[in-house]
Amino acid sequence: MSSDLPPPDLLAALARMGLLRPGAPVPPARRLTGGVSSDIWRLDLPSGPICVKRALARLRVAADWEAPVERNRYEARWMQAAAAARPGAAPRLLGQDESSGALAMEFLPETDYPLWKEQLHAGHAAPAFAAAVGAAIAAIHAATAAAPATAARFPTDAIFHAIRLEPYLLATARAHPDRAEVLRRIAATTAATRRALVHGDVSPKNILAGPRGPVFLDAECAWWGDPAFDLAFCLNHLLLKCLWTPAATAGFLACFDALAAAYRAGIDWEPAAALEARAAPLLAGLFLARVDGKSPVEYITAEADKDRVRRVARALLAAPPDRLAIVRDAWAESL
Repeated sequence: MSSDLPPPDLLAALARMGLLRPGAPVPPARRLTGGVSSDIWRLDLPSGPICVKRALARLRVAADWEAPVERNRYEARWMQAAAAARPGAAPRLLGQDESSGALAMEFLPETDYPLWKEQLHAGHAAPAFAAAVGAAIAAIHAATAAAPATAARFPTDAIFHAIRLEPYLLATARAHPDRAEVLRRIAATTAATRRALVHGDVSPKNILAGPRGPVFLDAECAWWGDPAFDLAFCLNHLLLKCLWTPAATAGFLACFDALAAAYRAGIDWEPAAALEARAAPLLAGLFLARVDGKSPVEYITAEADKDRVRRVARALLAAPPDRLAIVRDAWAESL
């Protein structure tokens, strides 16, 4: 492993966590790529490799996007809650240093835990794994919905607004004034719905295909709120991937169906139809947000593809759907 020099303050945070002896030699380290919201490092300690991440105040995107650094406190809490609800669904938490916004977790090697996003890009669309993702998300939502006292550990309305509602739905509303009213209404409904513990970034780039099922990373947006957000956020990526790897379109749509069905089967905290009626218009809004919000997907670059997304999403928002299949079928018919 080629070695980088980790920042001294990160090493100090590890010492405060009890993972590094003060004055010990600097361990071999490598800065990991891919994060827009955190510095992420692999450090090889005498006890074995670990992963350390530290929240950034300004995210690495083209738009001006800032977020509170204390969000890692709630990521650590999400990891603990998820592991209790669904053992193995999150990496093992090794330590946390709230003063620096850093946390440490077990390092999961890519050889055993490939990234789902990379599998999808390669055209490997496995509905069985997508169903496992949907079932795991639903299990975490169900377990936390059954423990409403969990809400007190996640006073993160401001963080969720800063990282999700504002850059996705509200920024997109400003870019599409004739759809602004419906997008703001979707954002308001999401913000006002409080049912379960939400991950907030259930994306293939944050899901490892582990040997015993999906492992979820990067819960910086953890929030006690609307579980429909996690469902819509993940399904959105399966639709958009059709433009990244067109040859696998049928597989991506099959994954969409499998994930949605498995998730729906796990809903026991409210009528499934009620959750779907929130998730469907939210999915349409997020679909448009990934080309015209503050965090556009990096793999949709051709204007013709962006316009295809806009046409479908804008038509859906003109008459907001109440079922996920309406969104899926509208997109499939446009391809």
